[in-house]
Amino acid sequence: MDKARITLSRVEGTEDLPLPKYMTPLAAGMDLAANIFEETSIKPGEYQLIPCGVKLELPPGYEAQLRPRSGLAAKHGITLLNSPGTIDADYRGEIKAIVINHGKQEFKIKRGDRIAQLVIAKVLRAEILEADNLSQTLRGDGGFGHTGI
Repeated sequence: MDKARITLSRVEGTEDLPLPKYMTPLAAGMDLAANIFEETSIKPGEYQLIPCGVKLELPPGYEAQLRPRSGLAAKHGITLLNSPGTIDADYRGEIKAIVINHGKQEFKIKRGDRIAQLVIAKVLRAEILEADNLSQTLRGDGGFGHTGI
């Protein structure tokens, strides 16, 4: 597996929180903890911005993607808006997750709860070439549902 060197800084007052961590040897994402001081509740259909207590310095050519945790989604209907959320290599602020409750019950988050995962990915920068026409393909401009159900 390729590795990238990521520099991480804790937000002041988060020494009690775990650093982002891969939970298994082949995990793609590192779990992020909630940097909140009081338990917070998210009602069904509502969302909240939850800070994660860390800042990153990514090398040029990389991004960090903020993604939902599958267990929270499957068991409670909890996911992230703007998913995957992109953290650019030049961003130096605290990472925050926009947590939404698609479940049927109120969901409570406590300090240190693992609420999201962070995936580090390589990024390609596109060179845009404007053209009057694009090459033809079998699909053409067939969009949503064009191959049937």
